Amino acid sequence: MEQQWREIIESVGENPQRPGLLDTPKRASKAFQFLTRGYQQDLTEVVNNALFPSDSSEMVLVQDIELYSLCEHHLLPFIGRCHVAYVPQGKVLGLSKVARVVDMFARRLQIQEQLTTQIAESIMAVTNALGVGVIIEAQHMCMMMRGVEKQNSATKTSAMLGSFRSDARTRDEFLALLRMSPR
Repeated sequence: MEQQWREIIESVGENPQRPGLLDTPKRASKAFQFLTRGYQQDLTEVVNNALFPSDSSEMVLVQDIELYSLCEHHLLPFIGRCHVAYVPQGKVLGLSKVARVVDMFARRLQIQEQLTTQIAESIMAVTNALGVGVIIEAQHMCMMMRGVEKQNSATKTSAMLGSFRSDARTRDEFLALLRMSPR
């Protein structure tokens, strides 16, 4: 990967041998491996048996989980927040594991729409919840730094599964809880 970064630097007209760029191929390679580390993880490893018995059947919401991902079309970052809610059915997932699931999928080459769905389906599969709702709000550098260059644009996506899709009251509770929180 270092050699490929060196070639990219050369192809834009720079000299990879100049002092400021000498170690850039190595640093860029390490950075890219870090930014895509989700490929080295799987759901079982991330959850790590952090499922706990619970009699609760009330909504669990973990909101404002920051996320950083790379757009698969331009390899530019998109940055935002993810809100995950589920209605448990006999077991709950450790709160930090919800954030780790978000990170695992975000740290892959992505489109926001697919990321939202992957998180929802994974939380549903792991918890066997009655329903899962996921909303992501993000800003995409591929829209801000290039192309249409719209600095204030944001993209919101949602995935509603189970009771979040079939029961308007559950979906409305999720949305109301998000509105209640001060930022």
